[in-house]
Amino acid sequence: MGSNQSWATEFVLVGFELSADVEVLLFWIFSLFYIFSLLANSVILGLICLDMSLHTPMYFFLSHLSVTDMSYASSNVPKMLANLLNQNRTISFVLCIMQTFLYLSFAHTECLLLVVMSYDRFVAICHPLHYTVVMNWRVCTVLAVSSWSCGFILALVHAILLLRLPFCGPREVNQLFCEIMSVLKLACADTWINQVVIIADGVFILVGPLCLMLVSYMRIVWAILKIQSKEGRTKAFSTCLSHLCVVGLFFGIAMVVYMVPNSNQREEREKILSLFHSLFNPMLNPLIYSLRNAQVKGALYRALQKKRPT
Repeated sequence: MGSNQSWATEFVLVGFELSADVEVLLFWIFSLFYIFSLLANSVILGLICLDMSLHTPMYFFLSHLSVTDMSYASSNVPKMLANLLNQNRTISFVLCIMQTFLYLSFAHTECLLLVVMSYDRFVAICHPLHYTVVMNWRVCTVLAVSSWSCGFILALVHAILLLRLPFCGPREVNQLFCEIMSVLKLACADTWINQVVIIADGVFILVGPLCLMLVSYMRIVWAILKIQSKEGRTKAFSTCLSHLCVVGLFFGIAMVVYMVPNSNQREEREKILSLFHSLFNPMLNPLIYSLRNAQVKGALYRALQKKRPT
């Protein structure tokens, strides 16, 4: 680097380049979605905590997923909403790295929690007689703590590797928030180590877990088809379908963003997919689990009955 280059102390989040009226409209729409996401996940979390019928491993992991979704959205959506109303879309270098770290932490944690939830369904359907022994509360706690710990450790590795890079060129991050791939493009040094770690991380946290879940669900489907009664098969399928919908949404978008090669439309496509990941996914997850789950709907009905005046 030349001596006349200065270290970047702040970045500019480009976001969507739209007219002021459209951005105000998007602000109100996205704000409603964000508030609804927080409320829906809070309701799921509250029901799991208060209703004894939901004190099972499956809903224990679902409560962690709700916390992750709320944290995941809150790590970047508030800044995204502020930028829709503010022409000064700068973010300090420290806050940008912190945003990247938090986003990756909760994203990694959610990936691992979804894997753990698929393992829970695998044990429940393929080994029902051993379920209470295999999925005891000690094992559930270890799996949940391990998911959170691994998520934050992996994100910390990315953050440390990002901090070692000099940023002295253009300051415009062509994204809605400080997404790691977009920030790396602004570095004034070779980022091959970061790229290798991102690819390895993608294989470890996306491809590997997805393959494990596919194998698990192949065995689950085979076990369900062996069930004699139609009611038993329907109940078994319903307990897995919600999880499969969430897995499809989360892993599908993540793999398109991080595993598909570059293209001319990649940046604009990434903005839309990142918006879906950050805003719509946390909102859809509680809807999927509540609308397709009889136990959650039953718990909500009982909670509403208790609050209804006699």
